[in-house]
Amino acid sequence: MATMHYVGMDVHKKTIAYCVKTKGGSLRGEGTIDATRAGIDEWMETLHKPWSCAMEATLFTGWIYDHIKPHAREVKVAHPLMLRAIAAAKKKNDRIDAEKIADLLRVDLLPECYMVSEETRQLRRVLRFRTMIVHQATRLKNKISGLLMEVGEPYAKKKLHGKKYFEELMTSLRDTPQSVKELMRISRGAMEMFEEIQRRLIRELKNNRPLRERVDRLATIDGVGDITALTWALEIDDPERFSSVRKAISYCGLSSGQNSSAGKEKRGPISKQRNKHLQHILIEAAKLAPRYSEQLASVRERELARGNKNRATLAVARKIVAYLLAVDKSRKPFEQRG
Repeated sequence: MATMHYVGMDVHKKTIAYCVKTKGGSLRGEGTIDATRAGIDEWMETLHKPWSCAMEATLFTGWIYDHIKPHAREVKVAHPLMLRAIAAAKKKNDRIDAEKIADLLRVDLLPECYMVSEETRQLRRVLRFRTMIVHQATRLKNKISGLLMEVGEPYAKKKLHGKKYFEELMTSLRDTPQSVKELMRISRGAMEMFEEIQRRLIRELKNNRPLRERVDRLATIDGVGDITALTWALEIDDPERFSSVRKAISYCGLSSGQNSSAGKEKRGPISKQRNKHLQHILIEAAKLAPRYSEQLASVRERELARGNKNRATLAVARKIVAYLLAVDKSRKPFEQRG
C-alpha cells in the first residue's frame, strides 16, 4: 500500500510555502513555490502519490483550492481563527507555519472550515460586489445632502433623491455657487449609474434557474425579500451543514459569545466571529419584517415589553433564521403554523 503524504501550505499573494510529511511525521520535503497556476502544476509533478493537503483560509485560497482539488486525494481549508498554535508560537515564519499545518492535517486535528462550491462562490462574488455598489450609492446620496447643507440651501429630505424633485431643486438654486451645482450633478449621475448597475446584477443572479427556484421558496416567508433570500442562499450554500437552528444563528452573528470557567458563566456582546454579510442583511430585514408578519410582530412586541429595542430586533432576526433554515432544508414553501 502506498504511503499517504500530507502537505501543509502557507499561502501568500506571490509565494506558497509548503511542507510534506508522512503519517509518522517524517519530513519528505519543504520549500517555496510561486503562487501561480504554472508554478503549482510544476510543483505537483514532484509530489509522491497519494497526497492530501491543507491551507489556511485567505483571500487567495479559493483559486488555489479549485486548481489543486482534481489532483489531490483530499484538500482541506483551515479556519484562520482556530489556528491558535500558529498565532501563539514564539518563533513564526512561513516554513514553520506550513509545517504546523501539515502536522495538524496528518494527526487529524486541523480546524477545518466549510468550503463553498465554486459555482456558489462565483455567484456570491457578484452579490457582494452589488453590496459594495449600494454602499457607494448611499455615500453619494449623503454627499448631495451634505453639499446643500454646506451652502445653507433648504430641501425636502424625503424627496431629495427623486429625479423630478432634484431637477426642480437645481433650477431653484439661486445663491448656490456653480461649483456646488456641478458637484451635485456629478454625484447624481454617479448615483444613478450605481443604482442601475446593482439592479442589473440582481437580474443576472435571478436568471440562474436553480438559484431562482431556491430564492422563490425562501421569499414565501412573510417579511423576506429577494435580497435577504439571495444573501441567505449564497452565503449559506448547503443548509445541511447546520445540524440545528442554534448553530445557524451563531454563524449569522446573532448570538453573544460565551465565557464559562469554574462554574461561572459570562455572556458578552454579540460575537465578532460571524458572517458579517448575513448579519447585516438579517438585522436590516428584522427591522421591517414585523410590518408584514403577525408572528414576527408578536415576537418584537414581546421583547419590547422587556424594554430593549435592540434585543427585540435580534429576537426577530433569530426567528427569521429559523424560518429560512426550515424552508431551505424542507425544500417546500413556507407555511404558517399556530
